[in-house]
Amino acid sequence: MAFFEWLTKRKKSVSQMTRAELRRQELLLEKDRTQLLKKVQKLANEKQQLFDRGAQEKTPEVRRILAQEFELRTTEQLMLGRQLNIRSKEAMTVSRLRMLRENADRAGNSSKLGLISAGDMLRLGKMIESDSVRAELYQERLDDILAIGSGADESDAGLSAAGQGVMDIWGKMDAGVITDSTEAFEEADRGVRDKRAAAE
Repeated sequence: MAFFEWLTKRKKSVSQMTRAELRRQELLLEKDRTQLLKKVQKLANEKQQLFDRGAQEKTPEVRRILAQEFELRTTEQLMLGRQLNIRSKEAMTVSRLRMLRENADRAGNSSKLGLISAGDMLRLGKMIESDSVRAELYQERLDDILAIGSGADESDAGLSAAGQGVMDIWGKMDAGVITDSTEAFEEADRGVRDKRAAAE
């Protein structure tokens, strides 16, 4: 998708881009990210099936083939995971820029919101391409660069406390603390509802 090439090599500066242009790019990135996520999930299902077959298979030669297939899909899953991490950071970036553009439009042309330097764009580009910078850390750095941490609407700022609660429940399921998926779903749903109600 070469998002940063699109973003930095246009004749318009970022502060001159329209909300419609940013929204179009946001939709393209979301579509790409959704497709990658589906591929990752498909590979995870295939790996589970291979693992289950290998557990039942007693012939060493067949097991060896299944182990190779499992490893191959794991490698592909890791590569897609890298791409998914990049797309998530790109989508987050364009979403923030669109939000700043909307704020700038509401505040009038005299506002400095939405302006971002070429140096900042370069820093963001390097962080997006770096595998070591996960989406959560990137979100913090992005908010610092765009100086929207305190001014942004909390609902647009990324993973909320309610969302983190869902992540925590998944972690408990992974660790075996919660084994019943229905119970886990109900707890997650209740947690999100409670936090939403408290926020209102």
